[in-house]
Amino acid sequence: MAKLYIVPTPIGNLDDITIRGLKILETVDLILCEDTRRSKRLLNHFNIESKLRSHHKFNEHKEVQFIVEKIKKGQDVALISDAGTPGISDPGFLIARTCLENNIDIECLPGATALIPALLISGISIEKFVFEGFLPVKKGRKIRLDQLKEENRTMVFYESPHKLIRTLNDFSQTFGLDRKISVSRELTKIYEETVRGTISELINHYQEKTPKGEFVIVLDGKRK
Repeated sequence: MAKLYIVPTPIGNLDDITIRGLKILETVDLILCEDTRRSKRLLNHFNIESKLRSHHKFNEHKEVQFIVEKIKKGQDVALISDAGTPGISDPGFLIARTCLENNIDIECLPGATALIPALLISGISIEKFVFEGFLPVKKGRKIRLDQLKEENRTMVFYESPHKLIRTLNDFSQTFGLDRKISVSRELTKIYEETVRGTISELINHYQEKTPKGEFVIVLDGKRK
């Protein structure tokens, strides 16, 4: 019986893809991806010739029923994102939910995601944590930060380079300048870097050094 496969892809180092992931991408009838050009480079690297189809946040609502019908007709479909695990701050939830509503099996492979490595190398407690992904850009941003003010679990955020300093400044106003924080960028890549310290220290660091790359922020929770 055909099914939907959710396949994590490397966040930087191509060697991080699993053997099982490669086997699935080689054998499915169709691969859904955010950017066909970017995913084509990945498939070419591993000599995979499976058909690609764009599936991103701007078209997923229109595409989802089409994909469900493909699977119902016996075609195996894999879902990948540009990097990491689909559905984690990337499209994935809608197609997964719709498949389940239509009694279509889903198989999700374990694999690459940026938040776990960032947590483990942060030096901040990982006994309990909450993943926040990207903060709202405008509407709801302050409300969300205020809601997190009393959070005592470690918090994990994703951020882009041009918004990093703004986010650190917002953190300073909400959590104080002395809260412990770790900022990782370009994980698994050549220029991987993690900077640890207080919010104040990291604001100073990135005011002197222009942020580049994709960032994972690990923020200590409120101490009792």
